[in-house]
Amino acid sequence: MLKIRLKRLGAKKAPTYRIIVINSTTKREGKPIEELGHYNPKTKIMKLNKESALAWISKGAQPTDTVKYLINNCNDDGTLNYKKPEVVKLSKKALAKKAAEEEAKKAAEEAAKAEAEAAAEAPAEETAAE
Repeated sequence: MLKIRLKRLGAKKAPTYRIIVINSTTKREGKPIEELGHYNPKTKIMKLNKESALAWISKGAQPTDTVKYLINNCNDDGTLNYKKPEVVKLSKKALAKKAAEEEAKKAAEEAAKAEAEAAAEAPAEETAAE
């Protein structure tokens, strides 16, 4: 069975990868059938022949999970469409403060809602009394 997978290159703790089509029983650094591109995870730079990769998939080659992610997040020109996550990590104190603010906001909204309902009922009672 054919696989589309990564072939590791580069120095120790500085990996770069080639995206290759290879037989699944061949070792990781074995001779590939075809090289489709390259990927550097440190700098998020990638160049991929997307049309060729999709052609191999249509022929029955199975991409690994990482390669599937790279193909799905690849632009038409073969570069990676990387979106840096906008998650801000907060300390425990900051999380507790944020939770307390949200609870206070909910309580204020509920109080305002109760006042609005009470105000709506008061004129209805006056008109019913007349």
